[in-house]
Amino acid sequence: MSPRTSEQDRRLAAIEALVCRDLGRRTQELIDANRGGLADAARSLATAGKVGLITGFFVPRGDVAAPETDGPVGTALLAAALAACGVPARIAVDTPNVEAVRAAVRATGESVAVDEIALGDDGAIEEMARRWRQEKLSHVVAIERCGPSADGRPRNMRGVDVSPWTAPLDTLFEGGDWAKLAVGDGGNEIGMGKLPAGLIARHVPNGADIASVTSCDHLVVAGVSNWGAYGLMAALAVLRPDWQPVIAKFLTAERDLAVTQATVDDAGAVDGVTALREATVDGFGPEIHGPLVDKLGRIARGEGAD
Repeated sequence: MSPRTSEQDRRLAAIEALVCRDLGRRTQELIDANRGGLADAARSLATAGKVGLITGFFVPRGDVAAPETDGPVGTALLAAALAACGVPARIAVDTPNVEAVRAAVRATGESVAVDEIALGDDGAIEEMARRWRQEKLSHVVAIERCGPSADGRPRNMRGVDVSPWTAPLDTLFEGGDWAKLAVGDGGNEIGMGKLPAGLIARHVPNGADIASVTSCDHLVVAGVSNWGAYGLMAALAVLRPDWQPVIAKFLTAERDLAVTQATVDDAGAVDGVTALREATVDGFGPEIHGPLVDKLGRIARGEGAD
């Protein structure tokens, strides 16, 4: 192993250790079973020619009905970073979540196309898959996007059937011969079918009901799905030094907070755990997310993985 490869591997391992850790959801067994998945996903994405991304998770709870902050933020920043590096990127999202994605994209300052798909319009999904195939997308990345469980119904972590607010974008994800990457944090997202359903059932609350059956080529099991997107960005900077200065501009605590705040202010997004309309993600505020993102940025710049 060359010294360069060894240093790359060390930095990639440090990135995975930061973003792929259990934050109280009993997902450590899932993370352990997918060890090395982030580096593998990043190595694949580093070869991308054109990328499609899929995100959006709706929160219907009591008097709250809104998209959540986890997913659109990381997706928009990853897409913006790729676009700024010269890799065309576009995001597909269903109508209940589209304004959160649009707000996030605007806040990145980059021009990234957002493809809206209306609920109940399965023909639109088929047409979108056809267009993505025509455009010769090389990779499709699903980030915090609910996937169907064994009975075909998508469920949130509480086991609630969210199909009334969720278009079957898993069919778009599977609709081409592109490399399929996925980021999730709980077992019910597109791509988590790469792991044994029994493993999810044993180690995640409501796992037997929520486990997604949609698989993928490369999976990232993160503590927070936005973190998984940031981990991919940092890993791309390690693997593609020519991209590093560009990616570093998007991988900062200030960017993370600004984009999160935009989804709340402009689209009424809520924290998926607390259901509160505030700039937090999965119950954690900027005092938790910010230092992690800044540390990823330092690793990406080669300033130390310790």
